[in-house]
Amino acid sequence: MTAAACTVFFLPGLGLDAAAVAPVARELDARFRVIAVELPGQGDTADAPDGSVDSQVDAALAVIAEQADGGPWLLCAHSMGGKVAAGIAARVRDGDVPVFGLLGVVLLAPSPPTPEPMPDAKRHQMLAWVEDGPIAVADAQTFVDDNVGAPLPAELQTAAVASVQAMSPVAWRRWLEQGSVEDIASSVGTLDLPCTVLAGDQDDALGAAVQPELLSDVYPRARFVSLAGAGHLLSFERPVEVARAITELWDEIVAHSAIVPAEWGLVIASPRTTPRVRGALARRALPDDPRYRPRVLSTEQLDLLRAVAARLVPQPAGGRIDLAARVDADLAAGGGDGWRPVGGLTDDEAYRAGLDDLRTAWPDSADDQDAVIRAVIDGQGVPGGAIDGDDLRRWFEDLRVDVTREWLIHPASLARVGYDGFATGAEDVDFAGYRELGADTRDDWEPADLGAAPAPTPAQQQEDTA
Repeated sequence: MTAAACTVFFLPGLGLDAAAVAPVARELDARFRVIAVELPGQGDTADAPDGSVDSQVDAALAVIAEQADGGPWLLCAHSMGGKVAAGIAARVRDGDVPVFGLLGVVLLAPSPPTPEPMPDAKRHQMLAWVEDGPIAVADAQTFVDDNVGAPLPAELQTAAVASVQAMSPVAWRRWLEQGSVEDIASSVGTLDLPCTVLAGDQDDALGAAVQPELLSDVYPRARFVSLAGAGHLLSFERPVEVARAITELWDEIVAHSAIVPAEWGLVIASPRTTPRVRGALARRALPDDPRYRPRVLSTEQLDLLRAVAARLVPQPAGGRIDLAARVDADLAAGGGDGWRPVGGLTDDEAYRAGLDDLRTAWPDSADDQDAVIRAVIDGQGVPGGAIDGDDLRRWFEDLRVDVTREWLIHPASLARVGYDGFATGAEDVDFAGYRELGADTRDDWEPADLGAAPAPTPAQQQEDTA
């Protein structure tokens, strides 16, 4: 991958600001562009209109939309930022915002979408700190000391204390009284994207012991990592481990994804693409789960389907789309073309029977595999198979359509074949169709790899020189 292949948007926790990401950013290599997204009331950021989590999500998404370059990005969120990150991920998943490209999240002792499990005594103590205005230096030091497993180096201690003192008393109080106890679980639902959750074993409220119970239903693909001896302020306490978690998650994403080119990501994020289409493309672009367990097929049948798909739909080197797993998931969800021959097997049954029949003659070499495929397509069946050759041919037609469809509907594949018709259905833009219809030409909104842009009109030239 080239430099700055991925943007990491960092959401600081309560009392922190952009300084919290600096120790982590220093540990990341040139593949990562790191941008701190200060939430309302953090650092120099103005307070939100109200204390709802939605207001924090709105503010964060405004920054992300402005800073996103169309390429892939990750969220890294700490504590309070974890709840906000869940709201962001849900809106991106649903296509409700002009943003595209979220591929995974790294959460640091996150607050869950449900009410945060904070002891009442702790909440009251922290509220008392802002009764008369900004947090005093002694109280800020107490907050930092109470939230680390071991004393911080002097430089980091100073930065953390300064961040706590700089936080708006209004935002501090709002989080403790409103945001932390708000339940956004129903609007967030399930976030089926790669996720790593880091938490310290010395963190009382949001530590390693409680995170699986708080987040497993929200992030079914989450991997939970306990950091021995660490408290709550993980970006200050364990920047090396946090950077490693980001790097490892990104490496896994690259290995199990087809990355959408940045220019195409900008088109998907633009007003030309409707929220419904943007949401569908956002879900299709998510990396495949390397730990996927088949829901309709057996493990052996899924492995064979992967081998067949590899012969039918060649994919570029590098990250690949797991077409077989996507077919299996679609079968489990009741997908398919909706018809079958009278008296024929259901789609699930046909796949299981067809793959079992094919397995009796499936060879090891690619050339021999192609020969078997050609024989099945010609209606010859397979030697020793139990299914009539013509019936196997008809089922194999469905299989070929299914794996091809799963490949083609992925936004990276749409970019590869040069199809951007998904961006012509919006009703709230001046003109949603195409103006340039000639060969090797494109409209100015289309990605540059589709041809030459139209020459500027005299009026546009005059505008440019004005």
